Amino acid sequence: MNRYIVNVLLTFVVVLGSKLLCAQNLYDLNTIQKIEINFSQPDWDYQMDTAKYGAEDYLMASQVKVNGIVYDSVGVKYKGNSSFDSTQIKNPLHIELDAFKNQDYLGYTDIKLSNGYGDPSMIREVLAYQILKNYMHCPLSNFAQVYINGNYIGLYSSAENIDKNFCADHFYSSQNTFIKCNPIVNPGPTTKSNFKYINTDSSSYSLYYEIKSKNGWNELVKLCDSVCNNSASLDNMLDMDRVIWMLAFNNVLINLDSYSGVFSQNHYTYRDNTGHYNPVIWDLNMSFGGFPFAGAGATSMGSLTVPGMQQFPSDNHATDTNWPLINAVQGNGTYKKKYIAHMRTMLNEFFASQTYETLANNLRNLVDTAVQSDNHKFFTTLQFQNAMDSLTDVGSYKVPGIKSLMDARVSFLQSTSEFSSNPPAISAITSSVPTPVFNSNFYITAIITNADLNGVTFGYRFDKTQKFQKTSMYDDGLHNDGSANDNVFGVNLNMSGGQMQYYIYAENNVAGVFSPARAEYEFHELLASAQTPSTGQLVINEVLAANVNNIRDEYNERADWIELFNNSIQLLDLSDLYLSDNLSNLSKWKFPVKTSIQPLGFFMIWADNDSLEQLYHTNFNLNKDSGILILSDGSGQILDSISFSNQTTDISYGRFPNGTGGFIPMNTTYGYVNNNYPLFSPEQTAHSAFIIYPNPATQGVTLTFEGAKTVTVFSLTGQQIYQGHGREQYQINTATWSNGIYLVKCGNSIGKLVIQQ
Repeated sequence: MNRYIVNVLLTFVVVLGSKLLCAQNLYDLNTIQKIEINFSQPDWDYQMDTAKYGAEDYLMASQVKVNGIVYDSVGVKYKGNSSFDSTQIKNPLHIELDAFKNQDYLGYTDIKLSNGYGDPSMIREVLAYQILKNYMHCPLSNFAQVYINGNYIGLYSSAENIDKNFCADHFYSSQNTFIKCNPIVNPGPTTKSNFKYINTDSSSYSLYYEIKSKNGWNELVKLCDSVCNNSASLDNMLDMDRVIWMLAFNNVLINLDSYSGVFSQNHYTYRDNTGHYNPVIWDLNMSFGGFPFAGAGATSMGSLTVPGMQQFPSDNHATDTNWPLINAVQGNGTYKKKYIAHMRTMLNEFFASQTYETLANNLRNLVDTAVQSDNHKFFTTLQFQNAMDSLTDVGSYKVPGIKSLMDARVSFLQSTSEFSSNPPAISAITSSVPTPVFNSNFYITAIITNADLNGVTFGYRFDKTQKFQKTSMYDDGLHNDGSANDNVFGVNLNMSGGQMQYYIYAENNVAGVFSPARAEYEFHELLASAQTPSTGQLVINEVLAANVNNIRDEYNERADWIELFNNSIQLLDLSDLYLSDNLSNLSKWKFPVKTSIQPLGFFMIWADNDSLEQLYHTNFNLNKDSGILILSDGSGQILDSISFSNQTTDISYGRFPNGTGGFIPMNTTYGYVNNNYPLFSPEQTAHSAFIIYPNPATQGVTLTFEGAKTVTVFSLTGQQIYQGHGREQYQINTATWSNGIYLVKCGNSIGKLVIQQ
């Protein structure tokens, strides 16, 4: 993803003295953002109202200032359902900086602003996100003061947009199935985005969901079928830990304008590269009891009184088939214990400890002046000042004070049998080797009391893009755990990566517990022993400086890339190494800490001048016309360097033989052994004896040529993966092929095929 600053802003920065460098983080919690919108249309409000009732198109604002940085030709529209009303001045807003031209604010293109409807405290959304971020992936959030044509409209809460960039940041891909779970019709008890299976016809689901990816309706049907009809295997399709955290959060905070409430709305789900769907909560402005409708069946709003919210049961909807995710969790003994464990963690960390009250008061102090000067707020200043403790009438119902709700909630939940049950205790977690050698065997033990002998699970992974694998820990005397039944549990492991992220879950017949308590969102770490590279051990192996049709990064953008290769049989530590395209600044981009490269392994880095991104993206590009690339250590010693002149589009520059040879132009071998196969180039396409279409392809390709020819397809590693024979036209089914680049030989001619599923 190119989080660029447009040329007009670069010019602006130069003229006015590095204004960009002074621009504050859009989601800095300690600073209220200032957003100034200017419309040239005198009837801008009428046009925005009309658009909201119609196709919800953006109206072009002539200028928008974000913390003093000026943007022209910006898209603005009203958003929201119950929070929008054409008769009110302060409506929720969606600002899209790049609706009409390429521009962004420190990488962000969308600004979503909620108007505080239904929230006398003015802090519900921001406070709730500050709590949620400790347990699962969620948007950043803070406050903004909004001005339109010079008039102060009021204080808003601002929450990060959940889009494909958000998915790339948190789930390391962006082009898989992505579903917004909100009814597109006016919500009611019968319109729930609840993953309930209807039938095999995807059109039956169209009123309850929006597909934000290119495809996904059939995948949604399969997901609903699994949730309702195959819940025993849900862990293979859903990230169940994140589902459980979502449901636990909704219950503890009485966040019912959510999956757990009457409409089952305000959540997204994204399928990552492991094939698992990941829930994302959004729209928290009515959390802490601001929306007192739990639902019941398919017809009732399920209205709650304030005492009903304070004593809201942890197992609400446990058997109501209109909430199948809740059914799946409550109907599975282990999931239910994990759910209570997560609820207990949130309750203890933020509410029983009164930490939430400190956070709330800090936020209230921050916004106090902005609220008092907000003449368009929905409540009086006195109601704002009393909103922690006092009830406030909102239409036909009462919104509780945040403190009066949550203090009573703590008392109620702690009095229930689920919360008073005694879970196991986990302590003294020890690795037999503090820093295991890569690919060596070792074991981990822990003292675990009050647990079932078959109730201890060890979850682990070797990369944050992976899902946790799960295996059992034993107290049987056979797993390096000492004597049998001595409360020491052990697990035998192999160090298959540079670092292991892990957690332990233990349960008995009534309760469960995690170590660490915030698992799987947080975890313990164990680093493998890794040595500092010396010259020759680690080399720059291949670079692509002109990526037009080659592989895309997790943001679905084609960017320059760099491949390193470890020539040694040792795990090498990259943490103190640097890459640069400038000899006078060797420390331009530093590898993240705890980064390593496996023996005889490859390590890929995107060179796209975008170090804000979450994986490995440098803060410089490669120059396709000519350039230099330097790999150095923290002392300034150069471990490897290359220089290159004009590069051919989609042809890389790599070592042959792999890892040791000199650099030659070659067909790209991203993350694989380099080869010297005949080059494919754009010139070959124009004069090729055959044509491949479509290219890139997904389900299949067609080749056209003269006469009868043999068609052979090779991977870039030289493996033959297909061969056939045809006359004048030949079709190949590529539906099961992996994404990547393939060489196609038709007769004596060679072409390139790109698969993008």
